[in-house]
Amino acid sequence: MAPPPLIFLLMIHGVAIVMSIIMTPPPLIFLLMFHGVYSADGGWGVTYSSSHICALKGSTVTIKCTYKYPPGYKITEVFWMKVDSSEAPDLSKDSEYSERIQYLGDKQHDCSVRLTDVRERDSHEYYFRFITYRPEGKWTGKPGVTLEITDLQVESEGERVMEGHSVTLTCKSRCSLTDTSTFIWFRNTQTLNDRNKKLILPSVRRENAGDYRCAVQGHSLTSPPRRLNVIYPPDKPVISISSSGVIVEGNSLTLNCSSESNPPVHNYSWFKEETSVGSGNIYIISNIRSDHSGQYKCKTENELGQNNSTVTLNVLYPPRNVTASISSSGVIVEGDSVNLTCSSESNPPVDIYSWFKETQTSSVGSGQMFSISNFNSRLSGWFYCVAQNEVGSQRSDAVSLSLKERIGDSMFFH
Repeated sequence: MAPPPLIFLLMIHGVAIVMSIIMTPPPLIFLLMFHGVYSADGGWGVTYSSSHICALKGSTVTIKCTYKYPPGYKITEVFWMKVDSSEAPDLSKDSEYSERIQYLGDKQHDCSVRLTDVRERDSHEYYFRFITYRPEGKWTGKPGVTLEITDLQVESEGERVMEGHSVTLTCKSRCSLTDTSTFIWFRNTQTLNDRNKKLILPSVRRENAGDYRCAVQGHSLTSPPRRLNVIYPPDKPVISISSSGVIVEGNSLTLNCSSESNPPVHNYSWFKEETSVGSGNIYIISNIRSDHSGQYKCKTENELGQNNSTVTLNVLYPPRNVTASISSSGVIVEGDSVNLTCSSESNPPVDIYSWFKETQTSSVGSGQMFSISNFNSRLSGWFYCVAQNEVGSQRSDAVSLSLKERIGDSMFFH
């Protein structure tokens, strides 16, 4: 009788192969296990929390990561790299990253990493790699994590907005800034109260003009400034008069016209009554005369509209054309009353009239009309008046007062 067969159960990569050998001893069964190299499906792998991360420039980015490997392996080296190569260097030894990268994981299963103060040049695909003590026990997590670094921008419908119109400014970036984020808005150096992604100005005023910047709370990044230019037509012009004191005939005079507008006034026009007399924001009158008195208008224009203001010039001058006249009629005889009247032209009106007799140094009377009652020969002579206002004075030519005496049918003068 043949000896019972010797049966072998051969396990190769999980496949059982039964082999029998005829031997004389009683049958024995052997289970042979041959170690194999696992594929990714067999226990090797790296799992990233996200395959794409978008971050604001200057912020801190944390990449969550786990890795696995078959039992029986011991991890000897772990690191992150940004080049898809088995010979790529460890980022912690790269001068661009060494001060900013921090490995948060371990040499078991956690491969998380933190990168601070991210910059636009940090935009790359990053890979985690681990190495075991066995030559075949190396693994790189591919595809890796794509890191995109972006900045903030303030976006508006345009750089120019008409005063009174509405405008919306939006804080934007290539990253997804959700409506639940808290935003910070700045105008020039002032922090605004609005905390929304959109800054809405429903009725823009000129005070709203300036450089606007935005930031996201919790991040140090601030957007570059965006200029908001508020435009409006000229305000009512202000006319100033530059002269030394009152406007007196013979002096010079400068009128200055100013008007706030954006864009600036490009055309200034001057009118006296309705007659054009000049252009430019300054109008000069040299050797001013009384006929320069009147109403002057300055008209200002820019591309959005026009406006105007008026000013009245009152040119002062001393008395002129001063005349003394005798207001009595007929012949002056002894005992009559005689009235002398002084007339003149001036601005302002004469406030003092004085009467003089040429043979005397002191005045003999005052007032526009000078009356002499009970005229006699001692009062005969040449009389004149002096008219005076705040600007100056002038005297008249002298008029003669003489007594006439009747003797019979003849007249005799004394």
